Amino acid sequence: MMTASSTSLIQRVCAVPLSRAARTRAMAAASMNLSTTTTAPKSTDPQVLLGLSEPELQQLAIDFSQQGYRGKQLHHLIYKRKIKDIQDFSQVPLAFRNELEEAGWKVGRSPIYQSVTAADGTVKVLIRLEDNRLIETVGIPVKDEKGVMRLTACVSSQVGCPLRCSFCATGKGGFSRNLKRHEIVEQVLAIEEIFSHRVTNVVFMGMGEPMMNLKVVLEAHQCLNKDIQIGQRMITISTVGVPNTIKRLASHKLQSTLAVSLHAPNQKLRETIVPSAKAYPLSALMRDCRDYFTETGRRVSFEYALLAGVNDAVDHAVELAELLHEWGRGSHVNLIPFNPIEGSEYKRPSKKAVQAFAAALENNKVTVSTRQTRGLDADAACGQLRNKFQKSPLPVDSDNLQTEKDAAVAVAYAEGWGDIFRVADIAVMLDIYSSRRHKIIALSPPHGFTKRRKKGHFCN
Repeated sequence: MMTASSTSLIQRVCAVPLSRAARTRAMAAASMNLSTTTTAPKSTDPQVLLGLSEPELQQLAIDFSQQGYRGKQLHHLIYKRKIKDIQDFSQVPLAFRNELEEAGWKVGRSPIYQSVTAADGTVKVLIRLEDNRLIETVGIPVKDEKGVMRLTACVSSQVGCPLRCSFCATGKGGFSRNLKRHEIVEQVLAIEEIFSHRVTNVVFMGMGEPMMNLKVVLEAHQCLNKDIQIGQRMITISTVGVPNTIKRLASHKLQSTLAVSLHAPNQKLRETIVPSAKAYPLSALMRDCRDYFTETGRRVSFEYALLAGVNDAVDHAVELAELLHEWGRGSHVNLIPFNPIEGSEYKRPSKKAVQAFAAALENNKVTVSTRQTRGLDADAACGQLRNKFQKSPLPVDSDNLQTEKDAAVAVAYAEGWGDIFRVADIAVMLDIYSSRRHKIIALSPPHGFTKRRKKGHFCN
């Protein structure tokens, strides 16, 4: 049965006041419920310029009775010159700048809270968001044989992560909320600013599960591609696997890479490493990956974190090869030797073990690469640096939660209570997902009995 709070959560929407008459924040809020005859630029980030396209910025200028070319100027100032404050838009008339600020608009850039540079040049950055939450982003510079630098930005999609993979520092730090579009885009601009170099590649492999914030991730992807001009083939979206989302991603037919965090060659072992795998059987995940390749023509990259004595045996490699061959061609395995994190029982495998695993895959005709470990002296593992400065996550933001059914199911299984829910109980899952205040959960499973199970805080 849907509860009132669940219905409210699912139906929550954001509107963007764009009328010139919206001179103050109060008037802007009131205008959300008023019809207007103007064509307004649509944004999932109300009052934030960063993330808007050039046509949207042109329309915004027109809404403020400016010429359309002022929107082009805004676009140049935001994305090329990377100016962070509206009052520093010196090319734009002072009156227009004041009007934007009076109506509640801002650029949408956040301050850098901390940065750490490793011996290999990798830079890990903590960005402090407007609500004081911290997110990580990483800049990874690599020079080729000709001395040309490729700069990769590893960006976060959530504040923390609800899926709690057993080896991941981000999951240990808890989950607060999804990131907004501009909060994803600004990570790339921050890396460019630190390196004084253009970002050439973006990987959604930072904090969080991108598929649980897919709508915003796709909006950020479009901005990175169209406005910051990073080629689609230079962007990778990763996932540990959330039911139905790979299909939705495939429908967009992007030319970007899908990276699936597999970490095990069979369902039983995968459930011990990735708890949410209980909601998404390996056979279903592999079927969706096969269909993704069929629909997009883009091969899937399977990420495999090597954990000493757990999943790094040659037998595991042979089993992995058999799994990939069973589900057809169009795949690639990227081996990731485990980055040690504080308090983890897992160990980094020896170089010999990594080489043997890779050789076993190659001998079984599987394309394989081994990720070069970067930033070991800069808390390189995802979530490590954030956990140092924000050990206890701030409360969950119920206004910015994923409300999709399959995402909630994945979280339910990751938390260990999804197996006692029916699909019809999705409203209950959403209630729990959106709050850390539940102490006791009363359930009515489909077999006619009532089961009670204690449930602590969602985040440690």
